[in-house]
Amino acid sequence: KIIYDFDDAIWLTDRRKESWVLRIAKWRTKVSSICRWSYKVSCGNVYLGDYARSFARKVVYNPTTIDPERVHNPGLYNRLTQETGKITIGWTGSHSTLKYLKHIEPVLSKILNDHSNVEFMVIADQRPTLPSLPSIKFIAWNPVSEIQDLLNIDIGIMPLPDDEWAKGKCGFKALQYMALGLPAVASPVGVNTSIIKDGENGFLCNTPDGWELALKKLIQDPDLRKKMGQHGRAT
Repeated sequence: KIIYDFDDAIWLTDRRKESWVLRIAKWRTKVSSICRWSYKVSCGNVYLGDYARSFARKVVYNPTTIDPERVHNPGLYNRLTQETGKITIGWTGSHSTLKYLKHIEPVLSKILNDHSNVEFMVIADQRPTLPSLPSIKFIAWNPVSEIQDLLNIDIGIMPLPDDEWAKGKCGFKALQYMALGLPAVASPVGVNTSIIKDGENGFLCNTPDGWELALKKLIQDPDLRKKMGQHGRAT
C-alpha cells in the first residue's frame, strides 16, 4: 500500500523560463497518477489536499509540525541581539526561494535607510543578490547552528507572491519564527492566513505600505515585539 506525502504544489512550477529538458526530467504529471495509485495521500495544507482529492479517495491533512520543546525552544539557547543594540529583520530559506525577497526589496531598503539601528539578515545556502541592500548580513545555513542563528533575529519575514505555486507553501518559516518567540510578518497567501491572526500573533501584509507599516510598528515598539512573539509561540 502506497502512502504518498507532499507539502508543495509539486504538480506545478514557479520557474517561468524552465527548459524542456527540466520539464521532462521533473515529469510533474506523474503526481496525479501517484495520487490515484495511493492507498492514502498526506498533504501539508488544505490547498494541496483539494488537489489530491481530485484523484485520490483517502486524503489526510497533515500540517507542517515542528518541535517547540526540544528544538524550536528559545529557552534552550542564549539570545545575543540585546547586546548589539541592533534590531534585526531576518529571513531564512533556500536558494530557490531567495527570489521572494525581491517583492519587498524596496520596502527593506527604505526601512534600513530610515532606521540606522536596523539591519537585515539572511540565513540561506546562498547569498542573495539584492542591489539596493548592499549591507546584508549573511549567514550560511547550518543544521547544527540553525536555531541559534535564527535567535539573532528580532523580526522574521515571509514574503510570498499570490500565485498557485505559493498557495501550496505550508508556512514553515512563519512557524519557525513563531515557535522561537519572534514576531512574524508574512504575506497572506495560502496557509499563512490560518496560522497568523493579523495583529495578534503576527502581521499579514499584501502591499508595500502594509509591509512598511508593520515593520515600523515592530521596530519602534519592543513591547509589541515581545507580546506578539509570545502569542506566536503560544500558537
